Amino acid sequence: MAKRVSPSRRVPRVAEDADGRTGGARRAGASRAGQDPGDVAAPADWRTGITLIEPNRILLRGYRLDDLMGRLSFGEAVYLLLSGELPSPAVGRLMDALLVSSIDHGATPPSTLAARNVATTGAPIRAAAAAGVLAFGSSLGGGGGIEACLRFLTDGLDLVGDWVSPDDAARRLVNQALEDGAPPPGFGHRFHTRDPRAARLLQLALELELDSAHVQLIRSVERVLAERYRDAADPPPHINEEGAIAAICGDLGFDAETASALFMISRLPGIVAHAIEEQGRQEPMRLIDPMGHVYDGSDERRLPETRR
Repeated sequence: MAKRVSPSRRVPRVAEDADGRTGGARRAGASRAGQDPGDVAAPADWRTGITLIEPNRILLRGYRLDDLMGRLSFGEAVYLLLSGELPSPAVGRLMDALLVSSIDHGATPPSTLAARNVATTGAPIRAAAAAGVLAFGSSLGGGGGIEACLRFLTDGLDLVGDWVSPDDAARRLVNQALEDGAPPPGFGHRFHTRDPRAARLLQLALELELDSAHVQLIRSVERVLAERYRDAADPPPHINEEGAIAAICGDLGFDAETASALFMISRLPGIVAHAIEEQGRQEPMRLIDPMGHVYDGSDERRLPETRR
């Protein structure tokens, strides 16, 4: 069985000096040339443990930012930023895969449509991107399913104990979901009968030995669903990308809100790409029909062997 990863959202504690101020801490604008700090009423203290900015020095969670550049991948840097600690090589690789998995999903998601509808007005790209971000959170494809699924899995793990196995907890979760008339959160997709992104993320978690309690429980839920749908006309709903992200984030120690935020970080480049294409290829102020688009990009290509 894979070893469970310790929670990653813990912010490292820093020592406080005798007067209660954090050692190494800096008050913004505390000392200006030619000005006695005692002449100005000090603002009320508030603290941050993320980044220290000083002349010619930037520390991100204690590490010099220029030392990280070219040495940490973007996924590793995001993990450091959110958790306060450097990831192991395995966790860093899984973070990179997670951020790539949601980078885009075509022209029909609500966030993409919001960005294109703003972009077609001629508004700045940043405004179109902001519109796309504001469309996140929908359970229909805006990352909202990640929060719901992680809470669903956490509720299931709370059931597990001396008298309740993970499979028993999965059956209870499925029973409740089906009684409510819908598949569990993190299952099923409007396009994919088997989401290739979910399959790859879960395969990678297994290969890297990072599939712990949350991933094992969502696998159990999928098996229970397959049993319940055995005689049904429709195929059982399988784990979708949001479900895979939720389970993996749970095993990495992230809470539901942070897991959903990782989806936002991942999808933003795709939103920007759609906004740029909208202004570069289409007539302004057009009426956008999401189902009326035709893909005319590259045919399927294989990664070079050196990148596999």
